[in-house]
Amino acid sequence: MSHGVPEAVAALKAGRLVLLPTETVYGLAADAANAEAVAAIFEAKGRPRFNPLIAHVADRAAAEQIALFDTRAHALAEAFWPGPLTIVAPARDLAAVCDLARAGLDTVAVRAPGHPLARAVLAAFGRPVVAPSANRSGRPSPTTFADAVEETGFAAAAALDGGDCAIGLESAVVAVTDAVRLLRPGAVTRAQIEAVVGPLVESGDEAKRSPGRLAAHYAPDAPVRINARIAAPDEVLIGFGGVAGHMSLSAAGDLREAAANLFRMLREADRLKPAVIAVAPIPDEGLGEAINDRLRRAAGFVG
Repeated sequence: MSHGVPEAVAALKAGRLVLLPTETVYGLAADAANAEAVAAIFEAKGRPRFNPLIAHVADRAAAEQIALFDTRAHALAEAFWPGPLTIVAPARDLAAVCDLARAGLDTVAVRAPGHPLARAVLAAFGRPVVAPSANRSGRPSPTTFADAVEETGFAAAAALDGGDCAIGLESAVVAVTDAVRLLRPGAVTRAQIEAVVGPLVESGDEAKRSPGRLAAHYAPDAPVRINARIAAPDEVLIGFGGVAGHMSLSAAGDLREAAANLFRMLREADRLKPAVIAVAPIPDEGLGEAINDRLRRAAGFVG
């Protein structure tokens, strides 16, 4: 099960998933703008929460189309790209990396990987690609092609054999916002980062912006009521399946479609300034587990 760059690019354009080698670990990749394709990644991994994902790009110019880089971010990209450093910065193009991939945040995590096959795919595809590690949730990240195929090959329309990963450890993640913070240690060390931008600030609440960390996601201004089948006059009801509502995550009861719509519809409901946002019951299976985790957090049931 090994394919070439053209097959991988065709799969991404068709909204399918691809096993993609990087110098850190193998990733399960999708078009970052395609929310349903991104939802398919969470589904394949069995990932328990919608954490922000890294948008992989070909180079700094491509990164600056989707993120606002200041002089510190420029310096870090110049020093460590292509390579195993992810930079979290304010999002510039919200459509290029969908809400689900950003976990509803106003920042975007971006990296230019160093693996030649990954770079070839990104250059040919021409748009950002999210590619979290290709393991099933709770299992070690795959660093060989065989392990990647064993883990999530069932979900991939194409798979690129890039040999064993040279680094085998996920990228370091640095937030460049009001200060520079190390959100996740990785192959680029704290000392190397500080040599470029000076002393780092403790991550604190900014840790939510990093992939691979427990995330406190976008919460609407209105209170959220879950497992609702009808709405009071001053409420907006987000439906699912047989519960119609003012809008619906998926009238067909499709969990992948619901995951793709989740953050956008919470925002749309919030813009109506309701007393409460009510959300229909979601089955607590497959992607429904992650959807319900997000909704329970929005409703204040999880810290």
